[in-house]
Amino acid sequence: MRVMEETAIPDPGLPPAPGAEQYPSLALANSAVALPGGHRVDQLGTPAGANEWLTERGLAPVEIGMREMCAKQLHFLREQVRALFAARVAGLPALPAALSAVNDALVRVPTAPLLRWDDKTGPYRAAPHPTSQIVDHALATLAADAADLLTSSDAERLTACGSPPCNRYLLRHGRRHWCSTRCGDRARAARAYARRGGAA
Repeated sequence: MRVMEETAIPDPGLPPAPGAEQYPSLALANSAVALPGGHRVDQLGTPAGANEWLTERGLAPVEIGMREMCAKQLHFLREQVRALFAARVAGLPALPAALSAVNDALVRVPTAPLLRWDDKTGPYRAAPHPTSQIVDHALATLAADAADLLTSSDAERLTACGSPPCNRYLLRHGRRHWCSTRCGDRARAARAYARRGGAA
């Protein structure tokens, strides 16, 4: 079994998969990409990378001081969204843990300052830490987007890229099952090679 080698390259040079510009949750699911040769690119691999990814989608200011814990929350939501997409594509029941994670993210954003209690001064109202609040809002937005995609008519077009080792999801247009021209070319080349090998 080949171990995927993590690379520090933030962008694999692939265009967004079809549907990822319309649905940020699809872009989230595709933010860790498996590449040929056992390489893997994770756009959320560092807190700075996660901050940049959120900023590019209008979900966070340019510099919010993203902490490792907040980046891990984004990673966790990504894996749960991927699990739900995989279940939908395969026609299987969703994992209860993935459903719970998305639903938890949906209700994360408080609508009012929370009640706190100080041992010396007593009760008071306060908003959560600003960075946590921004990340919670981003997680709720991405979870809502995933729920919208999975319950929309577009869910019928949700599919996995048909060019291994690529692990991205896309919204299918016609018969196209590839997330990019590069993956399509690789799949066609693999089929041609298999035909030549079969003929030999």
